[in-house]
Amino acid sequence: MPTDTAVEPACGGTRWRRFALALLPALIAAAVLVGVTGQGGVAASFAVSGQRFKVSADLLEGEGFAQHGAVADTAGGARHPVLLSVIRRATITGLCQSVLMPTPAGEVTFLVEAGDGERPVVATDLVIDLQQLSGDATFEDIEIGRDASTLDVPAGLAGRPGDVGQQARTVRITGLRQTAYAVNAGTFRLDGLRLSLRRGDHECF
Repeated sequence: MPTDTAVEPACGGTRWRRFALALLPALIAAAVLVGVTGQGGVAASFAVSGQRFKVSADLLEGEGFAQHGAVADTAGGARHPVLLSVIRRATITGLCQSVLMPTPAGEVTFLVEAGDGERPVVATDLVIDLQQLSGDATFEDIEIGRDASTLDVPAGLAGRPGDVGQQARTVRITGLRQTAYAVNAGTFRLDGLRLSLRRGDHECF
């Protein structure tokens, strides 16, 4: 069974160097999780690592929601079909983000947690390369089947003419569980941020 012990350096320089190299992709993925904070407009698209990570939340409330099919490209040329999901402003309570990596020292989970209680995470111009999502959702003023090229999203984020899209004035999801290739945002404020690196499988769900 996985244990909740912190990761300790392996004895011997060679083993530790190998461990650090194996862990690097997890840390890069973690940077995607928490390093998207910026100021101003929507962050530019970027080559994804190709590794999926998990995100859960007790509650997500968003204003200005749009979604359409897209492709996430890796630096190595691989292409992953995704649902590009855009939320103009989102508040997220009970946020958990995780990436699980195999290493020479066993599986390691990098966890990001924030937004507990009355201090929710706040994001503007949130863009998610989504693979899978579940939860209980409520939309207001939703339009399903709208041409993806006409969606009310920031420049460069609309879909191709003729592709199917949807949008809504508001979205509310409880018990959110999603798997994604990337997340970026104009601003991403994580109150009560907690980062942890744990040996074993401690993913959000």
